[in-house]
Amino acid sequence: MERRTKVIGTVVVGVALAAGGIGVAAASGGGDAAEVPDVAITGPDLERASGAALAHTGGGEVTGTEVGDEESRYEVEVTLPDGRQVDVQLDEEFRVVGDETDDETEDGTDDGDDGGGG
Repeated sequence: MERRTKVIGTVVVGVALAAGGIGVAAASGGGDAAEVPDVAITGPDLERASGAALAHTGGGEVTGTEVGDEESRYEVEVTLPDGRQVDVQLDEEFRVVGDETDDETEDGTDDGDDGGGG
């Protein structure tokens, strides 16, 4: 009987903590994912994500990163030598799960690419 009481007490505490966390998240962000600030990738994860993204694009320069992007675990923005930008989506294991190429170069001109991902 004593073991059952301990288990029930632990479950109650866990539920209370989870509910408190939801309340804090709702109060601080209004529950809207669009209001959550971007968090840059750091440390060893930055090195792994950058390496995977650059290998996928065949080169370029990493010009931005984000953890917890709405489309994947990691997003790495790569600027290619011709000025186009590719957003490379990576999963938790740093595997490429998608990409999106911008249609304009850095100087604002259309490069003629159909944006099919590269």
